[in-house]
Amino acid sequence: MQAVSKTISTIFTPQNRLIAYVSLFIMLTGNIALFSKTLQAYPPSWQHLPMLASLFIAFTLGTLLFFLAICYGRATRWVLALFLVVTALAAYYMDSFGAIIDADMLQNLAQTDTQEALGLMNGTMLLRLLFFGLLPAWLVVRYAPSSTDWLHELKARGLLIGMIVLILAAVVAPLWSSYYFYISQHKFARAYANPLYPVYSAQKFYKREMKARAYAQMEIKPTAKDAVSLSSQHKRELIIMVVGETARFDRFSLNGYHKETNPLLKQEQVVSFKNVSSCGTSTAHSVPCMFSLLGRKEFEIGKALQMENALDVLADKGVAVLWRDNNSDSKGVALRIQYENFKSTTHNAVCDTECRDVGMLGGLDQYIKAHKDQDIMIVLHQLGNHGPWYSKRYPKEFERFKPVCKKGELNECTQEEIDNAYDNAILYTDYFLAQTIKFLKQYDGQYETAMLYVADHGESLGENGVYLHAAPYEIAPKEQTHVPAILWLGQHFDYHLDQVKPYENYALSHDDVFCTILTAFELKSQTCNAKVDWLMQNLDIQAAAKLKQHS
Repeated sequence: MQAVSKTISTIFTPQNRLIAYVSLFIMLTGNIALFSKTLQAYPPSWQHLPMLASLFIAFTLGTLLFFLAICYGRATRWVLALFLVVTALAAYYMDSFGAIIDADMLQNLAQTDTQEALGLMNGTMLLRLLFFGLLPAWLVVRYAPSSTDWLHELKARGLLIGMIVLILAAVVAPLWSSYYFYISQHKFARAYANPLYPVYSAQKFYKREMKARAYAQMEIKPTAKDAVSLSSQHKRELIIMVVGETARFDRFSLNGYHKETNPLLKQEQVVSFKNVSSCGTSTAHSVPCMFSLLGRKEFEIGKALQMENALDVLADKGVAVLWRDNNSDSKGVALRIQYENFKSTTHNAVCDTECRDVGMLGGLDQYIKAHKDQDIMIVLHQLGNHGPWYSKRYPKEFERFKPVCKKGELNECTQEEIDNAYDNAILYTDYFLAQTIKFLKQYDGQYETAMLYVADHGESLGENGVYLHAAPYEIAPKEQTHVPAILWLGQHFDYHLDQVKPYENYALSHDDVFCTILTAFELKSQTCNAKVDWLMQNLDIQAAAKLKQHS
């Protein structure tokens, strides 16, 4: 007995004990979402009790192993303090919004501006950060024991790691078949393991960024260099593409939603595509992807940065291209074209508590006049329905559906309040798109005019306890990937809505946007021969068969 006690004392040095206490604290305070999702997979019962107990032990020991591997010497207190703060923040967004901290989410965070970051802060988050992050971190830094002799510490660390591995084998091996099912079928649940999954995502994000930087140093590869103009008309093109933000297909009354969220668009001659899937579930991924030739399955931000996108191709062919942004930025799409920031009063004359999307239409007359001898492509990147403060995304006069959620903490609002706030923001997008069409109609006699609206991704509004977006695409709910897309064509445009209308229910995606843009400007390229465009002019036998297969 004395020998066992001595061995335990040898293994559990003061530093090892501290690491163990912090690991257990993080498991208990930072993994509520993990436990909740796991309990959905294995509802409490005597039958599931062994698996639930095993999973808790396995995740706790896995977390302990992680910290034992990275904490040494004097750095231990600082590493633990840092993770206490980071895991407290991650836990808040996991628990409150059902957010998964994956590589795409980290990319979004890296590209979030100050205004967006402040919009995600609230009293509950700050209190949780204080009591479960900053205060414990201060205690660790203040009272962490000094390390013993490094050789003794290393020996103790090795023995402890060996003991943990044996315990893990003992609790996992008897239930291996259940673990195999959990790992393969419940990816969504295990993605909430904090800090293990965020750390995995961070290293994945780091590798992606390093790869992207390496690509960025390379020479830009031309895309669709063989594109030739098929235009025989004397009128030039004037096309506005609206890139929507965080809009769900099923919240547009044009698509059958029971609330009248599109009272103005329903008065226009438009086609609303009913079966469009996004390239990703975040702005940082979907926006560059939809303008790229790569497509969802091959898209990497690094590769995309190395290649010309659809707007570059237009500019190469003499089209005047303008990007106006009321969101965070163009995510690399507008690096080589004219870019204007409409998030401040410098350019945007329609600002109250926020600068409004409709302000992006201001001054476009002057731009068109200055480029009257060119075809013109204008991209308007909306603030749209960017969450969680949906009630801030529209002026007060658009608050038609009540009561509304006026908090950033969506889980503290009723479902009705969340839905109403979100739907009011869609109502404002309806107004913005109608105003865009009204603007284009002024030029219908001089140009071949058109408007294409397509959202970057959707949004979860509490379904299965999930809020916001940026879930890993493989497990993302359809609310985040099924997006609205609307087309309006002027009287003199080369193609007609009655040609497009029969295809409104066919399976389309962001992958089709590149060739749609080229076709709209009557550019023909072999790169689009086997691809579908939303004007249905590139519809060869192979593409038609693909459409029928998915319809």
